[in-house]
Amino acid sequence: MIEGLPALRAETLGDPRVVVAILDGAVDLAHPALTAGHFVQLPTLTSDRPTRHGTHVASVAVGQGLGIAPACRGVSIPVFQENAEGELQACSQLDLARAIRQAVDAGAQVINISGGQLASGGKAEPFLAEAVRYCAAQGALIVAAAGNEGCECLYVPAALPAVLAVGAMGADGKPLDFSNWGYGGEGLLAPGENVLGAAPGGGTALRSGTSFATPIVSGIIALLLSRQLERGEAANPRAVRDALLASARACQPGEAPDCARYLAGRLDLPGARRILEGKAPQIQSAQEKSITQGGSAQVSETQDSVHLAQSSEERREAAGESAPPAVAAAECGCGGGKGAPCGCSGRLAYAIGQLGYDLVSEARRDSIAQSMAGKNVHVPADLLAHLETNPWEAEAFVWTLNLDATPIYAVRPAGPFAGLAFERLREFLAGQLNEGVERISVPGRISGRATLFSGQVVPVITPELRGMYSWSTDALITAVLGPPPAGGGEEAETYAKASDGIRNFIGRVYYALRNLGQSPEERAINFAATQAFQVARSFQDAVDKGLVLDTTEVERSPICRPGSECWDVKITFFNPSERLTQSRHVHRFTVDVSDVIPVTVGPVRSWAVY
Repeated sequence: MIEGLPALRAETLGDPRVVVAILDGAVDLAHPALTAGHFVQLPTLTSDRPTRHGTHVASVAVGQGLGIAPACRGVSIPVFQENAEGELQACSQLDLARAIRQAVDAGAQVINISGGQLASGGKAEPFLAEAVRYCAAQGALIVAAAGNEGCECLYVPAALPAVLAVGAMGADGKPLDFSNWGYGGEGLLAPGENVLGAAPGGGTALRSGTSFATPIVSGIIALLLSRQLERGEAANPRAVRDALLASARACQPGEAPDCARYLAGRLDLPGARRILEGKAPQIQSAQEKSITQGGSAQVSETQDSVHLAQSSEERREAAGESAPPAVAAAECGCGGGKGAPCGCSGRLAYAIGQLGYDLVSEARRDSIAQSMAGKNVHVPADLLAHLETNPWEAEAFVWTLNLDATPIYAVRPAGPFAGLAFERLREFLAGQLNEGVERISVPGRISGRATLFSGQVVPVITPELRGMYSWSTDALITAVLGPPPAGGGEEAETYAKASDGIRNFIGRVYYALRNLGQSPEERAINFAATQAFQVARSFQDAVDKGLVLDTTEVERSPICRPGSECWDVKITFFNPSERLTQSRHVHRFTVDVSDVIPVTVGPVRSWAVY
């Protein structure tokens, strides 16, 4: 039994305003531990077939009769699948990033991830790193397993900033042989040996691993957040994380051969409560007291390894008993919950990328190839020529939206104007092939998933025809500024500077700020990139003042019309030759992202920043 846990559970078993997201395998929703409380499963790209691992982890965190915090809401967001032998299968960092964002959008304050990818230096791929930053910015906390190799090696997301890494210790308080280290002051040891949890079909099982120490910590964090709410405070996951790390019982020199294996220290729940409740004196930070000596250990045969594939709005709190919107939707029938059906129209997306196509299977490829009379279906020019005379066959392909040649969505038109949307897709492909089109915009709603020929599973966007555009940067600049002035002189120089500014801004959105286009901030910035007319005035004004682009930011608008969701896109300029003597200038325009197609609200505003 964890010291201090009985006393804490005597005060609270959790609060339904606290949401714990389980990013793992799908869970057995029929298990008694997961049917009696506030627990739902949201649809993802992964199968919803129950897994042993996901069911066990979910029950340890919030299960009835088995869980640490059974009165908190639980949300399963499946990211792993199991094979016939019960081993978890790979998950890409891109899919994990999607799931993290989905958890934040579902109102989760605690996100439990009992898996990861071994990464040199603890570096994650850009999409995952950005998703973790987004999670921290929204006030949610990721609790992630440290890994089970028994080495000084780092996993992502456990090694990323603001994530709480969890290692496993035995009943004697010593690290288990398989528990990884190297996280220093950013990780805790928690019980991870013979952890009791639910098994699919209604039974229970004992399992060992950092995977099962992690939901223990997530459940404790949920209880501490519940106590904050019950005391009339705001739930503060970051403060709870800091208190757990600061109070951790660190390994003392001479206590063990290798103190680095203890991370920041062993879980000390009473100590964390004293800090959170203002009853503890100021103590040194976890980072200051961490010990980073090296070492090695043998891998235990009882380990439970989970790996990702090796591959190249503010935090929401629902008042009272009400659930966050995504959770409420699942509870009323949209994604595995119970209750009466509700209107579930899909998550909004406004994505930017390049168009591609996929043939799904060998049978589909051969079928299309035979109808093309010797032409090569993999050559876009041949395909376009075939579709010109056989437009109905456009529906036989999976059209994809790609970023850096990686498919991030399948685009599947539907409804009475589907034929026109397919025609627009053909035009986009021809533009990319013949006219230098660089990007297309695809707004719409997420409406399921598609499996590509490679086996990759991607979300499906049902596109909104009125927001589908294609463009090249040069054509966009010409449309905004007009054709370049003939000859040279000051007018030509001014034109060149304005066009360079627009090119820089659009290029930054394409490459530095590239995203999946799902969160309100992402939809706002992507929409801004397609609205060059809106930003042209800002760049022309900046050129007149001798300024160049500095930063592009998105923040929630403090004022918004009823029924809307408004975000301010702020473009900041500075004078590179007068950095210390001239103020920066900010140009701001507001984007309402409440509808499928965002819309700008009001005129562009500008001011100086000193």
